[in-house]
Amino acid sequence: MCPLVIEMKKRVGIKTVVCVTGQHRQMLDQVLDTFHVTPDHDLGIMKAEQTLFDITTCILERIRTVLAAEAPDLVLVHGDTSTTFATALSCFYLGIPVGHVEAGLRTYDIKSPFPEEFNRQAVGIVSAYNFAPTRRAADNLLKEGKRPDSVFITGNTVIDAMRHTVRDDYTHPELEWAERGRFIFITAHRRENLGEPMHRMFRAIRRVLDEHPDCRAVYPIHMNPAVRKAAEAEFGGCDRIHIIEPIEVFDCHNFEARCYLCLTDSGGIQEECPSYGKPVLVMRDTTERPEGVEAGTLRLVGTDERAICDNFTELLDDRAAYERMSRASNPYGDGFASRRIADIIETGKYEPWEPARE
Repeated sequence: MCPLVIEMKKRVGIKTVVCVTGQHRQMLDQVLDTFHVTPDHDLGIMKAEQTLFDITTCILERIRTVLAAEAPDLVLVHGDTSTTFATALSCFYLGIPVGHVEAGLRTYDIKSPFPEEFNRQAVGIVSAYNFAPTRRAADNLLKEGKRPDSVFITGNTVIDAMRHTVRDDYTHPELEWAERGRFIFITAHRRENLGEPMHRMFRAIRRVLDEHPDCRAVYPIHMNPAVRKAAEAEFGGCDRIHIIEPIEVFDCHNFEARCYLCLTDSGGIQEECPSYGKPVLVMRDTTERPEGVEAGTLRLVGTDERAICDNFTELLDDRAAYERMSRASNPYGDGFASRRIADIIETGKYEPWEPARE
């Protein structure tokens, strides 16, 4: 949302107010600092070992005061987080229109990803503006009965964010270490992968790295204790996997731009890495970004140990297979989604975004 905040604040006729919930305090502060965004309201909901019940009820209770004080004409929410769902629900209760940024992503499996698939479908029910990143996402919304004049294809603001962050002169000690070989970037934290699926994922990664001594991996680990326990069990003692603390978005984007390939169960990285020509293996059973699979920038490999091993090995050993993925066209945006969204809100001007045709 930061690129959109920056763009909205340029518009003279719009008063832009920023509210954050503070669910992941350390990571949030890093992002805000990178983009020089100062919140007007901070709900400060973070507490140790909070559950989805804690997050949802706390946001509902605290954001009501902010919405009552500001009386906004429109509230913008992003994606599929519990913050997004609870805020949209609060706006619905108060009769405030909602604009959903990154609308229309679907797996149509309510438990995968969990709880994100429920969150984004629920927000779609109440939103007045639906800013879809791709035509497929827009088509999902239209099939669900959204009014055509409420659906806009804009590209994804995550691509805009990278225009602010990637630097040619970027350096980092972990990157200097990793680039002595082929640099593999890992992210993994998804709730539905906790437990045995995550252990299978990590075993597969370590097995392939053991077989390819020219590769070095960096894994910025999530704060979740269950993720950390699994990583220690499967990666402990491996000198070619560096587990590091969470990194800022500025660092993350620059790591993505310089890696050889990425293994992830995340969402945004499925869009970001292909922008740099980096293949992505998605360690999930479903993805709400099928455009990337169809375009050839992503492979959906699930959490089966053998499937991950086979696909990871192929991209390391088969140069032609690697080149096919690294040269595929990114279907997710051109870096100007925020401008399109701001134009729609300010003037009603709308020119749909379409990916370049090969």
